[in-house]
Amino acid sequence: MARRRIISTSPDDFLLEGPVRTCIGCRKRAAKSELLRVIAGSDTDGQPAAVPDPDGTAPGRGAHLHPTSGCYDLAVRRKAFSRSLRAEGGLSSAPVGDYLDSHPQEQ
Repeated sequence: MARRRIISTSPDDFLLEGPVRTCIGCRKRAAKSELLRVIAGSDTDGQPAAVPDPDGTAPGRGAHLHPTSGCYDLAVRRKAFSRSLRAEGGLSSAPVGDYLDSHPQEQ
């Protein structure tokens, strides 16, 4: 039985340069360089939390998110942080929200 390889799910993917990732908020595909990487870590109190990795160099599983409040709100509502980072018991998303508030994205 031969397997088919799907290279692209959208015609717009051909316009993207470099690695492509899916935003956990809006579920749209975008170039990796346009998204904010988020990893499972701990907040200032030592509690499990989703923390931003703007350089994209931290070890471990990561999830990607458009650095906008709209995508962040969708990800929180869908509980996408704990699901995509495979964290049991849930994660606080406050560090990501704080990061987005302190680093406004230029449109």
